[in-house]
Amino acid sequence: MSKIKLVLLMCLLAGKIFSQQNPNVIFILVDDLGYGDLSCYGATKIHTPNLDKLAKQGVQFSNAHATSATCTPSRYAIMTGQYPWRKKGTGILPGDAALIVPTDQLTLPSLFKKAGYKTGIVGKWHLGLGDSLEKEWNGELKPGPNEVGFDYSFIFPATADRVPSVFVENHRVVALDATDPIKVDYKQNVGTDPTGKDHPELLKMQSSPGQGHNNTIVNGIGRIGYMSGGNKARWTDEEMPLTFLSKAKEYIETNKSNPFFLYYALTEPHVPRMPSTMFKGKSELGYRGDAILQLDWTVGEIMKQLNYLNIAENTIIVFSSDNGPVLDDGYQDEAVTKLNGHTPSGVLRGGKYSAFEAGTRVPFIVSWPGKTKSMVSDALVCQVDLIHSFSKMVNIKLQENEILDGQDMWDVMLGKSTKGRTTLVEQGINSIAIIQDNWKYIEPNNAPTMDVLTNTELGNNQQPQLYNLSTDISEKVNLAKTHPKELKRLADILQKIKAKN
Repeated sequence: MSKIKLVLLMCLLAGKIFSQQNPNVIFILVDDLGYGDLSCYGATKIHTPNLDKLAKQGVQFSNAHATSATCTPSRYAIMTGQYPWRKKGTGILPGDAALIVPTDQLTLPSLFKKAGYKTGIVGKWHLGLGDSLEKEWNGELKPGPNEVGFDYSFIFPATADRVPSVFVENHRVVALDATDPIKVDYKQNVGTDPTGKDHPELLKMQSSPGQGHNNTIVNGIGRIGYMSGGNKARWTDEEMPLTFLSKAKEYIETNKSNPFFLYYALTEPHVPRMPSTMFKGKSELGYRGDAILQLDWTVGEIMKQLNYLNIAENTIIVFSSDNGPVLDDGYQDEAVTKLNGHTPSGVLRGGKYSAFEAGTRVPFIVSWPGKTKSMVSDALVCQVDLIHSFSKMVNIKLQENEILDGQDMWDVMLGKSTKGRTTLVEQGINSIAIIQDNWKYIEPNNAPTMDVLTNTELGNNQQPQLYNLSTDISEKVNLAKTHPKELKRLADILQKIKAKN
C-alpha cells in the first residue's frame, strides 16, 4: 500500500473514531405538552407518528420530570443543573426581564463548547436578556444566550403570548426598522397600538377573562404587556414555528461536518395556539390538538434532515417538555370545548402549575440510532441531570463547584441501566414536593388549592400530603395520617436538601 493511500486510510479511520466519540446532540424542548398528549404515551384521540418512531428507536421514559411545573424555572434548571427554587427571581419572567442565567458558571451549552462543539439555540428563550428591565431593543441585546455558551442564537425573548413579538438573532432584533423603534412596558401602555381590552372586535382569538392576555394586539391576538414600534419586525403566529424549523435545519446543515449541540425550543402547544394553516382543523381537538400535530411533524422534519445529511446515526435526539399541560391558559381557542375525550395529563393528577405529578412528569425520549436500546424505562430521571450526564459523554470531569443538583444519568439515558435517581425535588407554582423510592411528600402551605382560571388542581394543602406512587400514581389517597414515620422521614430529607448550598 502506498504512503498516500495509507495516510488517507488513517485519516478516514481517525475521522470515524472521532465521529463515534463525539455525536451531535439535538435537545428538542416543547412547551406545555402533557404526559398523555402523545400516542406513544397512550393517547388515543391524537396520533403522533414521528414521535412514536423516535420512541421506538430509543429509550422512552415513563418517570421523567422537569424540575418545575412552569417554564422559566424548568428551563433555568436545564441550563444550570441547579434546582431553580434555590435562586430568587427564577419564577415566570415577563418579556422584558434581565438575564437570570449566570454568565460565569458552567451551563449546558458551555459544557459542549468546552468539548469542542458548535452550540446553537433556536426557539423560545424566556430566561431574560440584558442586565436590567430597561434595555435598548433597537440596539444590542446582551448579555443573553450568546454570553452563556451559545455560538449562535435565533430566539424570541419570552413566550409567544408576551411582547415583544419579535425574533432576536445574535443580540439584535431581526428586520428592525431604525425609523420605527421598539418600546416595551409591562406596567403601562406605550404608543398607540390597540389593545385587546379596548378593542375586542379586532381579535381573531378572544382572550379568556381575568388572565391578562388583553394588552397590545399583535397579529390579531392580545398579548401580555404593551409594545409599540417594530411593525416590520413582528412575527405572525402561523409562520413563527416554520421560521424556527427553517433556522434549525439551516444550523444543522451548516454544522454537519462538526460536532454540534442544538437546543431547539419549540413553542407548541403553548398559547396562543395559532398553528400554521396546513394544520388548522387537522386534529379535531381544536387548535391545541393541531399544534401538537404540528410539533410532531416538526420533529419528523428534523429526523428527515439528519437522514438526508447522512448524520442520523451520529446524532442523539433528546425530546421533552418544560412542564405539564394546560388547556385554557389565556385564550378561548376551543382547547376545552373540543377536548373530545382526550386526556392531556393521562392518568396523572394536576397539570401545569401543579405540585401533583402532571405538573412535572413529562414525556422524555432519548434516541441515538445503534446506541440506545429500544425500551420503555421506569427509571426516575430529571432534566436537571442533563449537564452531569452529558459531561460523562464528552469526557469532561466537572469541578466540585459545578456539581449542583444534577446527577449522572448517562447510562440510564442510553438504556444501559435502569437505576435512576432515588430522590427528586419537584416544584409547583406555590409548593415543593419530594419523591424518594416511589413515596411522595408535598409540603403544607396556605396557597389556593385550585387555579380557578385554568381549572387546575395545584397540589396545595394546609395539611401535609403523602402518596405512594407505586400503587397510586394518580395521587388520590393521602397517606399522611396512616404513615407518620414515612411522612417525617421525607420531610426531614427535604429540609436537608433545601438547606444545602
